[in-house]
Amino acid sequence: MSADALTQATDAAASPGDREVLLRVRDLKKHFPIMKGIIRHRVGEVRAVDGISFDIYRGDTLGLVGESGCGKSTTGRVILQLEAATEGTVEFQGRELTSMRGNALRKVRPHMQMVFQDPHASLNPRMTVASIIDEPLFEHNFGPKAERHAWIEELLRLVGLSPAHANRYPHEFSGGQRQRIGIARAIALNPDFVVCDEPIAALDVSIQAQVVNLLEKLQDELNLTYLFISHDLSMVRHLADRVAVMYLGKMVELGPVDELYDDPQHPYSQALHSAVPLPNPVSESFRERIILQGDIPSPANPPSGCSFHTRCPVAQPECAQRTPEWREISPDHWVACHFA
Repeated sequence: MSADALTQATDAAASPGDREVLLRVRDLKKHFPIMKGIIRHRVGEVRAVDGISFDIYRGDTLGLVGESGCGKSTTGRVILQLEAATEGTVEFQGRELTSMRGNALRKVRPHMQMVFQDPHASLNPRMTVASIIDEPLFEHNFGPKAERHAWIEELLRLVGLSPAHANRYPHEFSGGQRQRIGIARAIALNPDFVVCDEPIAALDVSIQAQVVNLLEKLQDELNLTYLFISHDLSMVRHLADRVAVMYLGKMVELGPVDELYDDPQHPYSQALHSAVPLPNPVSESFRERIILQGDIPSPANPPSGCSFHTRCPVAQPECAQRTPEWREISPDHWVACHFA
C-alpha cells in the first residue's frame, strides 16, 4: 500500500464521537545508517520505524506494545523530535513538528514531555531533586524563584513525595521514588502530552502498580494525554484506551483496548495475547499458547511482503510477495494482515 493511500485510509477513520485529535502521525519512518570501513561509507540502514500512521485523541492513552527491538522507544523519541524523522509527519495541536527547528520547536517543548525508562540513568546524580525539577522551569521562564520553589513542592506532593525531600539527591531514593521524581519533572511545565517510555520496566513488581495508578491519577487531575510504551500487556490493558501493536518497525494492529484484547485479529497480536498469564489457574491450565518459531529478522534486512511471514503460523505464499494493506475491519479497529 502506498504512503498516500495509507494516509487517506487512516484519515478516513472518524475519531470516536469526533473527538479532538491531539497528535497525528503519518507514514513516520526512522532509518539509522550502517557505516563501514575506514572512510565510513554507508552500506545499509536499520529500519527502526518503517512507515507507521496513527492518531492520539486528547485525554486518551494509546498503549504501544511489541517485542524488544520493534521500534517502540524510537517512535516515542521521533514524535518528541529527540530524533529527527527520516520521512513522514508528526502533527501536534495542528503544528507539524518534523520541519521545525530552533526557537519554533523550543516553544512547543513545554507542551510535550517524556518519562524515561530508567530512573537511575535519567536523573543527574549531582543535582538535588529541587534542581532536577527546577531545570525545565528555569529554562522555559516559568516564573521567579519563589514561585518555582512553591510549584516544586506542590509537584512533589502530587507524585506522592514529601516536599522535605527536595534537597536530597537521587541516590537517596528507591527506584520507585526516583521514577516519581522523573514524573514530577515531566509534568512540571503543565504539558498536554507525555510519552511514557516503559516507565515501569526497571521497577520491582510490587512498585509497578503504584506508578501506573499515579499516572492514572495525574491524567485525571491534569487532563494529560499519554503514549504509554510497554511490553507488559497486562499493565497496558489496565491503563490504555486504545492499543497499537508493533512488529519490526511496522504497526500490525490498532484498536480499542477491550476489542483488541478480547478478539485480536493479527496472528502476532494473538501470540502476544496468549503469553499474558491469566489470574484464574484453571483457565490458565487449559489455555493454548501460541509459540512463535524462529527469531525476529534483522531490521537492517527485513523480509519481503509481510514482515511477520517468516514466523507466522498461518502464513501463505502470497504473504512473502505482497505487503498487506492497513485496513479497518471494524469501527476504529485497524489491522495489516491478508487473512484478518
